[in-house]
Amino acid sequence: MPNSAQTQDLRPDSTLSWVAGPHAPAFAPADIAAALAQPRVTAHVIRDPVSGAIGIGLAGTPSPVPRAPSAVPRLELLGSLPPLYPEWLGDRGFAEVHRTRFAYVGGAMANGIASTRMVIELARQGFLGFFGAAGLSLARIEAAIEELQRELDPQQLPWGVNLIHSPAEPAHEEAVAELLLRRGVRCVEASAYLRLTPAVVRYACTGLTRGADGQVRRAHRVIAKVSRTEVARQFLNPPPAALLQKLLDRGQLTAQEAELAATIPLVEDLTAEADSGGHTDNRPMAVLVPELAALRTHIAAERGYTRPIRIGAAGGLGTPAAVAAAFALGADYVQTGSVNQSCVEAGLGAAARAQLAQAEMADVTMAPAADMFEMGVDVQVLRRGTLFAPRARKLYELYKSYPALDAIPTTEREKVESTILRASFDEAWASTRSFWLGRDPKQVERAERDPKHQMALVFRSYLGLASRWAIDGLAGRESDYQIWCGPAMGAFNSWVRGSFLEDPEARTVVQVARNLLEGAAVISRAQQLRSFGAPVPASAFDFRPRPLA
Repeated sequence: MPNSAQTQDLRPDSTLSWVAGPHAPAFAPADIAAALAQPRVTAHVIRDPVSGAIGIGLAGTPSPVPRAPSAVPRLELLGSLPPLYPEWLGDRGFAEVHRTRFAYVGGAMANGIASTRMVIELARQGFLGFFGAAGLSLARIEAAIEELQRELDPQQLPWGVNLIHSPAEPAHEEAVAELLLRRGVRCVEASAYLRLTPAVVRYACTGLTRGADGQVRRAHRVIAKVSRTEVARQFLNPPPAALLQKLLDRGQLTAQEAELAATIPLVEDLTAEADSGGHTDNRPMAVLVPELAALRTHIAAERGYTRPIRIGAAGGLGTPAAVAAAFALGADYVQTGSVNQSCVEAGLGAAARAQLAQAEMADVTMAPAADMFEMGVDVQVLRRGTLFAPRARKLYELYKSYPALDAIPTTEREKVESTILRASFDEAWASTRSFWLGRDPKQVERAERDPKHQMALVFRSYLGLASRWAIDGLAGRESDYQIWCGPAMGAFNSWVRGSFLEDPEARTVVQVARNLLEGAAVISRAQQLRSFGAPVPASAFDFRPRPLA
């Protein structure tokens, strides 16, 4: 491996010199780090011809090297980098299509944790946020849509709503899609999908037209969040003909919409969901993003698509270094989730937000998911300060082991009733039955025929309520709080320690977003200049949070 001197010798002699402007040249490590903290200024890699030292010059003027020897040695110019703004990270097409300032998404978090307040604050500062509609009633979702339209549509600001795959409640999923279409919601984040459903295909394909230039125009945009290539493939291809025909037969698509849908990908924005909170396959971002990007490129070439398909990165993004890494991997946009839950705008109780603010990287674990309980699907949750995960796993073990509630041995039953449900099985079923009569009476009809399904509904009720208790900050149920969380939360807490963002009451979703992107720009610039041979100190990669206007 060549040493520093050999590396310098390999560089061609510079034909340009650098004339300093308002900024003095930086050669000392501390001065270089300070220069790199200003990514909005043109940066030059310079060399002192006398000592051979490599440094950084901000702004200034490139000038030809004079032919005649000069009494004042000039600094040689080895390379230059234009300004780098946080707004320029990622694909500019994302910002243009979605009318944002930044290629940054505040992802949906169920049960309104990604609240209307959060979405509104993000939109007003040039970010795209999604309201967390999963787990909510149609009335609650519609009220949120009305608020978002009232607050944001007059200024044509970006926003969206979550549409989640609900294999246990397909009728509710379709009702949500119907509501989104009826209320004119133009952008949706589709999450937790294992396969395409009539609901998501109908939403994406309704309103397709062909413009005068021959291009297909979308009335509705879907940003699909996936963690598996087999699921990504479904969103990157046109919808299956059988599914389009089904919607056509139902009268939910027109013949023209179905015809056009068969020629384009279902989505033009696909988010690679790595190791995130909530539903996750715990994929490493450095593997998943390039994998999905390669799949996108292959399918686009195979299909002859004329418009670009963007790949985003989500999961594990709790520090500027992680965000910079996502963009370095080729992500067209980034999406955050866990870190936003600890912000004041989150629809989460103060006690739960305080717990999140204390989390470390390893303070997470997997637990059964309420919405896919019978399928054995897990979600990633906070482990520290709550017993939800082991209690939820206990319920799933009982569900797998016994055919009905009354088949559970007395000893086990008493433990569950006293420590988990805090109600008898009969009382728990009565309240569960009442809930489902209002949401989906067919679930009650099935449970009264099928004791196994009755047991699933009762146990799922605890899982669902555990999230509500965290949202409402219910006293006495702190040990049962279900708080969706990925390891990014711990990384974020380590990063903000000692800064103004350490206090959860000072965390706003906009300050978090601005600092993550500002830091990512600084770190990206540091890496760029290091590749030019500049002696970039380690401190240049350690961006600290600061209030940003």
